[in-house]
Amino acid sequence: MVTTDLIKELRDTTGVSVMQCKKALEEAGGDKDKALIILKKKGAEAAAKKGDRTLASGTIQSYIHSTGTSGVMVELACETDFVAKNDEFKKLAHDIAMHIAAMRPEFLKKDDITPEDKALAASVFEKEVEGKHEDMKAKILEGKLDAYFADRVLMNQPFVKNPELTIEGLISQAVQKFGEKTELVRFVRYGLLEK
Repeated sequence: MVTTDLIKELRDTTGVSVMQCKKALEEAGGDKDKALIILKKKGAEAAAKKGDRTLASGTIQSYIHSTGTSGVMVELACETDFVAKNDEFKKLAHDIAMHIAAMRPEFLKKDDITPEDKALAASVFEKEVEGKHEDMKAKILEGKLDAYFADRVLMNQPFVKNPELTIEGLISQAVQKFGEKTELVRFVRYGLLEK
């Protein structure tokens, strides 16, 4: 049974509209966990549909750690000024900046990993697969590289405020919430005495 308390609870968790929460809960037969999965699926579908739209606005937000030893700036783009000026959109960009300060990603997305970075990491892991059967060597090495880079790619990292959600999932939720294509364009992180 779908109650207003259950709808409110799902809305508080996801930030998605009341109507979308109600529809997801009805489709899930009142099961909150299933409704979350339905909303995630719909968010990904919405993001895919809006993928070819033009990004014409956005916001730049920053985060400076309370110790003053690290800081981050992010550029989060969207389609219109209306969304870009929305306080929730700005908060999303700020939260992503805070996440970056804490998790120190090296790459925005997997495609940003250079062949040089891959080759360097592979040279380290090749020693670990020595003596393995030739058929398995490539698969094991690929698995080790995927695991190594998974923690270093921002879009794949679990969000510090909600580890059940990746940064990519967080942005997909924003697409569903704001109804516009939203994309993290770039980020820069500074750490005191870090190179």
